[in-house]
Amino acid sequence: MRGLGEGLLQKPLTVAEQVANVLRESIAEGSLAAGTPLRQDDLAERFGFSRMPVRDALRQLEAEGIVSIHPTKGAHVARMDAAEIREIFAVRALLEGEALRLSIPNLGKEKLDEAGYVLNQIDAEPNVGRWGTLNRAFHLALYSACGNTRLLGLIEAHHNAADRYVRVLLSNLDYRSRSQSEHLDLLTTCRHRDAEAAVRVLKRHLSEGMETLARAGDGLAGKS
Repeated sequence: MRGLGEGLLQKPLTVAEQVANVLRESIAEGSLAAGTPLRQDDLAERFGFSRMPVRDALRQLEAEGIVSIHPTKGAHVARMDAAEIREIFAVRALLEGEALRLSIPNLGKEKLDEAGYVLNQIDAEPNVGRWGTLNRAFHLALYSACGNTRLLGLIEAHHNAADRYVRVLLSNLDYRSRSQSEHLDLLTTCRHRDAEAAVRVLKRHLSEGMETLARAGDGLAGKS
């Protein structure tokens, strides 16, 4: 857990959001393994804050499925199995398919170009720790014109819950290449304003990634 207090002041966020961001990053990169206890007193001391924002950060991460909180045993990094991976990606497919369908008629060239730029960044980015963030930025750019901020919030929460698994998926260079090819297909169908085709491409992309991760579920749990 060394280094958990670094990088807290990079954005004008609440203290709880800052703590949640650092914990989320540590869990996603594997420095906080599945099952690791997250004691409020210890974390408050490490971050130099009171227990209240730490408690709020843990509740936020619990809502994202990253942390589990037991009434008597306290909080720990969630252990996610293949069934839970399928649940997250099935919900993503429902939410993101609808967001994309709503977004495409209103999606301007600026956001389409932004999505294309992010794909170039993914190709050029050597740091595995950035791939999940860039993947999320690509998808959210395509959904940005859906006109439903609550839907976008739910989608972002499920991206956060899946982040460490997306990183494992993309860190396999063969799958990274496959994922990028699917992203390009998705962007092309969006540029053509073909909402039905775009939703089909998106759902196939999420389904295949989900099954690859679910098959490796036991191995992922050992690496987390």
